[in-house]
Amino acid sequence: MNQIIIHVDMDAFFASVEIRDNPALKGKPLIIGALPGERGVVATCSYEARKYGVHSAMNIKEAFRLCPHGIFMHPNFDKYKETSHRLHEIWNTYATASQTIALDEAYLDVTERAVTWEGAREIGHLIKRRTLEEVGLTCSVGVAYSKTAAKMASEEKKPDGYFEITTPEDFVRLIIDRDVSVLYTVGDATAGKLHAAGIHTVRDIRERSAEVVRLLGKVGNWITQVAQGIDERKVVPYRPEDAKSIGREVTFQQDVIDYDLLKDILLLLSLCVEHRAKRVGLRGRGVTLKITYGNMKSISRSRGMTDTRSAIDIYHEALRMLERVTHHPVRLIGVSIYNLTGDKSRQLYLEELFENAFPSREQETQRLLVGLQERYHLDFAGHLTQIYHSDTLHRTVEYMRRHFVPQH
Repeated sequence: MNQIIIHVDMDAFFASVEIRDNPALKGKPLIIGALPGERGVVATCSYEARKYGVHSAMNIKEAFRLCPHGIFMHPNFDKYKETSHRLHEIWNTYATASQTIALDEAYLDVTERAVTWEGAREIGHLIKRRTLEEVGLTCSVGVAYSKTAAKMASEEKKPDGYFEITTPEDFVRLIIDRDVSVLYTVGDATAGKLHAAGIHTVRDIRERSAEVVRLLGKVGNWITQVAQGIDERKVVPYRPEDAKSIGREVTFQQDVIDYDLLKDILLLLSLCVEHRAKRVGLRGRGVTLKITYGNMKSISRSRGMTDTRSAIDIYHEALRMLERVTHHPVRLIGVSIYNLTGDKSRQLYLEELFENAFPSREQETQRLLVGLQERYHLDFAGHLTQIYHSDTLHRTVEYMRRHFVPQH
């Protein structure tokens, strides 16, 4: 036996947390995300709402059309993050390596702790019991010989399920006559290409593997391997330094036409990016500005830098890129840093050695925040830490949009 992997996946996580905290919501079609009449999508929904065809990432207007009597709620990310921390503490107790996929999902390598499939079965049921008793939520657990099989197993008996796939042969027997989309690496676009070529099931992939590789290249090679039940990937703990970028974006409830407002919002986004980067000890060597216009056309502009060392650096670079883009009504704006590196690798710069020779970045930040406070009558400086929370950031941005007064 090479490895035993457990995949744990919470059941409708956001919705389940809200139902746990308000039992009156139990048994009702609960939809977490934007509210009807707002721009946005469904983050998740209860199983009762799914019966009406509502699902994650669905446009909220479509969700309301399908389920107008549903209960719509904004997400409470702070509460979900706190709950997630408690969950991962429980799960990690049983693993020699844990790979966090999301707030509500993880792969656990239990090979050494379990030793046998009987031991793994005991751990799987123990995780389910402790998750329910200590956090008040149900989860689905898959126990398998590989990551792909473990992910498949956790999906097999949802919600509150448990399933095992102990060999590649068992995996193939389970999925061979299912649609190609059953393989989690096959998204809608890939499935469409396969279907167009007359490849509809996993059996078709196995029988026409050379054609799949010609059609999809490296991705096709991987898919044909998975269709054979082959997946030797290890559980690799997530490290912040492995991230490709760190960013923050906001979607407006109405298109923004005044770019002076966008400049103010870029300052807040830059501060959020700096905060997230410092929290994990990273900094970037490039800045990206992302814009989605009202017609849904998206553009991005990037520029490498010697070192994006602060929110002010990020902000000024994003401003320069904003000034060069075509000015149309904007639906979404975001900023991120890339080419990430750890703090320990950076060099001291002239203004750090002779800090009195240059205005400090902190002073410039405070000056800009005072300007925001004067324009919007909000205490940005005094409550900056609250802006870092997604809910507060979006509420603040919407307040700014509604109360913005053009300067010309």
